[in-house]
Amino acid sequence: MLNTHIVKRFIFLLSLIFITLGVKATDEPTAWQAWLNGEAIVLMRHALAPGTGDPAGFQLEDCATQRNLNAQGRTQAKAWGEMLQHHAAGPVAIYSSQWCRCLETAQLFGLGNVQPLAALNSFFAGRGNGQQQTAALITRFSDAKVAQPTVLVSHQVNITALTGIFPASAEAIIIALPLSQPATILATISP
Repeated sequence: MLNTHIVKRFIFLLSLIFITLGVKATDEPTAWQAWLNGEAIVLMRHALAPGTGDPAGFQLEDCATQRNLNAQGRTQAKAWGEMLQHHAAGPVAIYSSQWCRCLETAQLFGLGNVQPLAALNSFFAGRGNGQQQTAALITRFSDAKVAQPTVLVSHQVNITALTGIFPASAEAIIIALPLSQPATILATISP
């Protein structure tokens, strides 16, 4: 039979590991409620855009020079819009990287105005400055609460830098506010 002291010590050590990694043990409904209350944000990787990085000749203002959503990605984005509408009781603030695949993902939610936010832009392959952009994002969401449920659409490298998680396309993470590094993860939501 296990010694009670050993069990308590194990639980204490496990708690320290979760705190150190920024992971908070929360169930999905509780995480969604925190989001609805403005105490958390949803940070999502854009929907499926096959490939890696961007082609040579990439130009931010020209979607034809970028990797873009395919039909499956568009379906994923619309499904996310339905899920967000299901969870939201009113308006949702949506911020997006300026990359076309992120903007299209956010627009296909069908939830209204999408606000481009440069801090969410990809910094893969030296396109931006990961440390500065992550710091800007943390500063932007440094309050313990936002006025309304908020969704951020970004890229794998940005999400990994903030959370340590390597998300799949259209995967999202509900993160507690205020943002920190590492972020306090309440739940991961698969497409």
